[in-house]
Order: sequence, then structure tokens, then C-alpha cells
Amino acid sequence: MRKNPYIRALRIRQWPKNGFILAPLVFDGQLTNFPALLKTFAGLLLLCIISSGIYVFNDINDVESDRAHPRKKFRPIAAGEIPIRKAWGYAAALILFSLICAWILDREFFLILCAIILINVIYTRAVKHLPIIDVMTIGLLFILRVAAGASLVIVKIFSPWIYIITFMLALYLGFGKRRAELAMLADHENLTRPVLDGYSLPLLDQLITIVSSVTIIGYTLYTFSGPTLPENYQMMITIPFVIYGIFRYHYLIQIKHTGGAPEEVLFSDRPLQVTIFLYGLTVIYAMYL
Repeated sequence: MRKNPYIRALRIRQWPKNGFILAPLVFDGQLTNFPALLKTFAGLLLLCIISSGIYVFNDINDVESDRAHPRKKFRPIAAGEIPIRKAWGYAAALILFSLICAWILDREFFLILCAIILINVIYTRAVKHLPIIDVMTIGLLFILRVAAGASLVIVKIFSPWIYIITFMLALYLGFGKRRAELAMLADHENLTRPVLDGYSLPLLDQLITIVSSVTIIGYTLYTFSGPTLPENYQMMITIPFVIYGIFRYHYLIQIKHTGGAPEEVLFSDRPLQVTIFLYGLTVIYAMYL
């Protein structure tokens, strides 16, 4: 049985990317701090709701191009299941509710959510058509997710390495997504997307190699130089999982020709799921046990 179109429009499968808000809580050693944990999860929920409001806004803006896309044409707004007028009200209600709750929760968190909305509007209206800058903007939004988490926790000494690694990982996923989209474009001659005209497969392969290398090096350096990490360097046991996860995603892009939707890869690729699970366990062991 098909889900309600208003539920599908929320794009709940994309909510896991908001999990970056948990980074300050976890890597600052405050996972056992119940008040901070509760406040961060409240912020995570609000971030997910506001993200869904932004997705609805994006679907309204891209409705014509989505209708020409082999997969996106089935989205509720593009398929006509949700009228445009109701979609505007739906997006506004989601965003307004989140902002009101964020104001009550924490003023700095509220300002960061406002920045996320503003950057998303700029991205949708203009930046998404500018090669390289489009993916860098996505990276900035991931940094703001981390900053949102930091605003909800009394951070002891939060390492700037987390921001650098988050940004580079976001670039890796973003360029990987562009590569998958460009490969799909070759199979659908009638499919067009302006920003892809500024990319080529060789260029994207080079960019992916650069950012994946920097991500691995940056994370490796962080594991033995992070100010809040154990002095016995136990965090280094997490390095193999990060390397394999990056290599696995690269394999899926290059060999399996997936990656156009990273969230679908996350929910469908069992080796990647196991890797993320084991990574989480080793982080908890290294930092809390």
C-alpha cells in the first residue's frame, strides 16, 4: 500500500544526514550527559522537520524539471498528488513550527536553522546551477548541522578537525552524487540538468579522489590529535572502518553505478550498513569504555 503523499513529501529517508548534529555530543565525550543528550535529540527532530519543509519548497521550485526526470516524476508534487497551493502551505507550516520550537529550545540553535533556510533558498534559486560551488554549498550545510549540535551542548574543547572532516566528507558524497547523475544522463538523452553541463566524468573522478584522500588523512590525524580523545590513541581503531566505508561507496559509484541518492545506498547496501554500525561501536568503546 502506497504511503500518504504528504508523508512521502517529507523525504524521511534523507533524515539520516541530519545525524551530523550528534557529532559534538559524541566526540566531546558527552554522550552520557543526559540533559545534553535530550536537548540534542530535540534539536535533531526539529532539524529533520525543517529539512522536510525545505524539501517541499525545493520540490515546488523544481516541479517542471522533476516531471521530466525518470525517477523524480513520481514525487508527490511533480505527480500532482499534492496541489502547488497546498504544498506552499505545507512547507510553511513545517518550517514555521520548527523555528518556533527552536527559538524556545536555544536562541543560537534558532539562528543556525535560519542560516540553513537562507542558504537552501540561495542554493535552490541560483547556486545549484554553478558547478563545484553547488557541492561546496552542500558541504557548508553539513558544517552548519555540526554547528547546530555544538550550540546545544556545553562543549569542552570541540576540535576543528570535525568541521574539516565533515566538509570534505560532504564534498565526497556530493561529487559522487553528481557522477552518478551524469552517468544516468548518458542513459537518458532527453534528461537535462544545467549544472551537469559543467562536469565531466574524468573531472568528477579526480575531484572524488582528492576529497576522499583528504577525508581519510584528516580523520587519521584527528584520531591521535583531537583534544577530547583518549590519550591512549584508541580512536585509531576506527580508522579502518572509515577507509572501508569511503572505498565501499567509491566502489558502488564506479562499479555498481549507484550513488545518485546516497540515502538510498545507506538503506540498501548491507556492507555499508555493517561498516557504519561497527564504526559506531568502536567509537563508543574507544571514548566511553
